[in-house]
Amino acid sequence: MRIVHISDIHVAERHFIRELMERVIERVNSLKPEILVLTGDLTDSGYLYEFEDAKAFIERFECERRVVVPGNHDARNVGYLYFEDIFGARSSVLNHKGVTVVAVDSTQPDLDEGHIGRDKYDWIRKSLQNAGDDLKIFALHHHLLPVPYTGRERNILTDAGDVLKLLNDCNVNLVLCGHKHVSWVWVLNNMIVLNAGTACTNRLKYRILPSFNLIEVKDTDDPNKKRIQVRRIYSKDGSEIYVLDKIIEKS
Repeated sequence: MRIVHISDIHVAERHFIRELMERVIERVNSLKPEILVLTGDLTDSGYLYEFEDAKAFIERFECERRVVVPGNHDARNVGYLYFEDIFGARSSVLNHKGVTVVAVDSTQPDLDEGHIGRDKYDWIRKSLQNAGDDLKIFALHHHLLPVPYTGRERNILTDAGDVLKLLNDCNVNLVLCGHKHVSWVWVLNNMIVLNAGTACTNRLKYRILPSFNLIEVKDTDDPNKKRIQVRRIYSKDGSEIYVLDKIIEKS
């Protein structure tokens, strides 16, 4: 199975590169993913025209299974209500061919820092338990672990420690997030934590290029294990870098 992970497109802001977004759409469609995950910051300020512009781009991805969560920019100016009108629930569950994606809104209105909160923990736990033997993926906007090349740490989830423990206890295999505009991967116990960079803006850190992630899930000889390969796909050209090739145990 191929899963594409995109984040922080920031449609309609002054840093948005429209031509690069066109290239991202072209590249993603050529990869033919079965699931597309967008981890927030679709807009700059949460205004209606920005959401409408973002929707027009997103609908051109040739992938019928899309998982979308809002980012802190989308929650500005009561934008989280526009998000619901246009993209549906801010938290959701997708099941497909032995993969379950649990996606959660980590934003707070008009604040850049993230927070999930105890009121969502039971829903997250039950959603992951209902996944049974599926490969379990958790998606949110804010990063759960510090990301290199991003300066002084700020705006991480205020309850990151509790969320990490919850995900570890629920045997989550893969966490997808964004927010910091730098692509990076950590492996924590049996859990892969994968950040996506910005796909199509010039809000870039030191020598970091716009990119998105391609995740390939492959069978192994052991039915309880899966091989996870992650490639960083640069938005503009054909350069691709393997950032992870790991066999993980399913719960």
